[in-house]
Amino acid sequence: MESRQGTDDAAVARRARYGRLPDRVGHDELVEEKRAVPNDPTRYAHDPEASWRSFACLAADLGL
Repeated sequence: MESRQGTDDAAVARRARYGRLPDRVGHDELVEEKRAVPNDPTRYAHDPEASWRSFACLAADLGL
């Protein structure tokens, strides 16, 4: 069994090596609020000329 002095020495060594724990971070520092962007229908519109860029297909890569 370790003596009380040995435990205190270990605690002092730990504090010297690692310092102290950082301060707690508040909830308000963890949350970021952003305004909602309205739905843009052109963002999801189908463009047949550019549709080849939106998927990966082995047949298309091989030109089949």
